[in-house]
Amino acid sequence: MTARAADRARYDRATAHLDAPLAIVDLDAFDANAADLVRRAAGKPVRVASKSVRCRALLERVLARDGFQGIMSFTLAESLWLARSGFDDILLAYPSADRAGYAELAADPKLAGAVTVMVDDPAQLDLVDAARDGGREVVRVCLELDTSLKLLGGRVRVGARRSPLHSPAQLAELARSVARRPGFRLVGIMAYEGHIAGVGDAVAGRPLRSRAIRLMQAAARRELAERRAAVVHAVRAVVPDLEFVNGGGTGSVQHTAAEDAVTEIAAGSGLYVPRLFDNYTSFTGRPAALFALPVVRRPGVGVVTVLGGGYPASGAAGPDRLPVPYLPEGLAYDPQEGPGEVQTPLLGSPADDLLIGDKVWFRHAKAGELCERFDTLHLVEGDAVTATVPTYRGEGRTFL
Repeated sequence: MTARAADRARYDRATAHLDAPLAIVDLDAFDANAADLVRRAAGKPVRVASKSVRCRALLERVLARDGFQGIMSFTLAESLWLARSGFDDILLAYPSADRAGYAELAADPKLAGAVTVMVDDPAQLDLVDAARDGGREVVRVCLELDTSLKLLGGRVRVGARRSPLHSPAQLAELARSVARRPGFRLVGIMAYEGHIAGVGDAVAGRPLRSRAIRLMQAAARRELAERRAAVVHAVRAVVPDLEFVNGGGTGSVQHTAAEDAVTEIAAGSGLYVPRLFDNYTSFTGRPAALFALPVVRRPGVGVVTVLGGGYPASGAAGPDRLPVPYLPEGLAYDPQEGPGEVQTPLLGSPADDLLIGDKVWFRHAKAGELCERFDTLHLVEGDAVTATVPTYRGEGRTFL
């Protein structure tokens, strides 16, 4: 029996009393992935990206481990909710236009002490001030550095279009704006190198493309390490007591941790290890989050139909954004239909061994987005479900 077949047998036994559709997290794999992130971070704390987990119980579990410290959140409303739930170190990774949320933040000393907001433009500071509604708490601020690699005088750009702040001078100027402004305190710098951390460098069947990605990423790492150090130096000249410099992502943990200028690493997807993280030469994780769909039809030889399945991930549309049939091995989508809104046909010889009511296990393309489809996660240890916990959706929280 292969390792994957053994996992399928365990998951089927663990959930035999449960009807699909359902989602699980294999805690043995989850904990092993957490330990690997800490190992790669080489002594620097890992800040957990909540959008890649979207389950308070699992955020609590990983933050209880040595080597993890703080949350990187994705909306202001989520940040305030987590702070009220007892989390006390929350970095909001994206600028917000949530006026009501800013009013709450500025009026509550507990929230203001727990949450750090992201800015990359003085207009965002204006928005916060306009939303204060009398609140006088000092708002903690982090600046975001644009990590993109610019070539040919800026005519070629590699990397996400995030912050407009690219140079040390630009970040130092905004740092001075924050330092001069009452009601704000600059505490950190963040830089997410998505073109390094979020792009696999070992694309199956594409050796030339894989080599090109590795060459690009090596050049990007060198350029960013030098520029990030210069940025930190420039900003510390304005605000000497910066609390943190955050960088990285699951795919670049060990590279980012090697930079002296970086004080902490961000990662989250590496806990669940969705399918987009299969194509890396730098690490290998264990799939920890899966969902099961029930067989409801047997249309013919080599075909079964499961209920549901149309759960695409965000990003540029393409086959790599689709969930992948995982267990039993050997099933594939019908290229004429793909995963459907209500039903999904699957092709392959393993279909002939599946009965009505059997489970087919899938892996989502991205990590936390799976939790927008399910209101609970069944936590599996060995061949038993040892707990069932709500996702954000299960707690009635749909932030985006």
